[in-house]
Parts: sequence; C-alpha cells; structure tokens
Amino acid sequence: MELKDILSRCDHTLLRQDCSVAEIIKLCDEGIRFGCASVCIPPCHVAGAKNYVGDRLKICTVIGFPNGYSTPRTKAFEAQDAIKNGADEIDMVINLAMVKDACWESLLEEIKTVRDFTQGHVLKVIIETCLLTEEEKRMLCQIVSASGADYIKTSTGFSTGGATREDVKLMRECCEEHVKVKASGGIKTLEDAEDMIALGADRLGTSRLVKLAIELEEKGAE
Repeated sequence: MELKDILSRCDHTLLRQDCSVAEIIKLCDEGIRFGCASVCIPPCHVAGAKNYVGDRLKICTVIGFPNGYSTPRTKAFEAQDAIKNGADEIDMVINLAMVKDACWESLLEEIKTVRDFTQGHVLKVIIETCLLTEEEKRMLCQIVSASGADYIKTSTGFSTGGATREDVKLMRECCEEHVKVKASGGIKTLEDAEDMIALGADRLGTSRLVKLAIELEEKGAE
C-alpha cells in the first residue's frame, strides 16, 4: 500500500494538554501537505485551526475526553459548540461506568443524544478497548451500530493501551457494515498502519505516520 494512501486515512493527531497554537498550525500545515483525512485537535484550538485552514483540511475534535464521564447533556453541548467553532468531525468518549454497570440502554441514549447534535457531521465513538472485556466490546459494537454514529474508535491514547490488531478485527466483524472502524493509539510504524487497514480500519488516529513520511522525505533528499 502506498504511503499517500495510508496518510489519506490518517487523522493527524495532537491532543497533548499543553500543545501551543504554533504546534497546531504546524500540525495543520503537515495535514494539508500530506493529504491527511483530518487533524484531530483539542476543542480550544478548533476555531483558530478552522480559520487557518478554511476548506483545505477537515478539523476533528474530541468531547468527553479522555475520561468520558461527563453527562450526556454536557457532551451534547461540547459537540454543538465544537461544530459552531468549525469542527467537521467529532470523536466522543463513551461513559465507561455505564459499560461496567451494564446500563446498555442508557449508553445507547447517550450516543444518540450526541448524534442528534451532530447531524451532518462525522461522529466517531471511542470505546477505550483496553479497559473492556471481549463481551463488552461485542456489546458495544452492537450499540454503536444502532446509535447512528459513523465510526467506532478503539482508544483515546490516554489510557492503559491503544489499538490492537485483535480489537480492530473484532470490531470490523461485530459492527454492522455501515459503521466504520477507527484504530487509534500505538500505531507507530507503516507495518502497524497497513495491518490495521487490512484488518478493517478505515481511519487511523496517530501522530507518528506523518513524522515517518517527513523522515523518508529527508532521507530521499540526502
């Protein structure tokens, strides 16, 4: 698979708590240069980034991030505010306490609430696979499939682990066809990226792939 095709599926990501405006601008420049699917950035940077990139690049942001335990109404407000500020795509973290308490109907309603406020925009649902049992992962595939969300996403990158090949395979097998899979966290090599795509990931959340592309360009110039 060609590098440009991999990068076209990449949400070029910077979600560090102390990232600066200069770093966000650099991220956007790289996202445009390498044809990334989007840049994924903190909500506080959305308006500035959208003003900077215009229609040249999609802006993705996160809500309920990274812990997911804010209320559904709070998440809905966050999503609405992000879209008002120019976000094209929303990555929401589910309430994992609801998962552990098996409050499946409440969890479905939470996602649907956010979906109601994000119509016309891409919604990705982060389930934080590293904290789940296999049974919980399978159940969440069903719930996300029924919610109207566009994607199911493995990880925040802020917990105990990121995307694994096994989880991507499971999610692709268990979700309905209309739900796409985003693998995020721990994707460090081109082999990782190719494997995730081969197993069914439509999007990759990572900061490393663009860095690899830049390194390859520099080696070629030498």
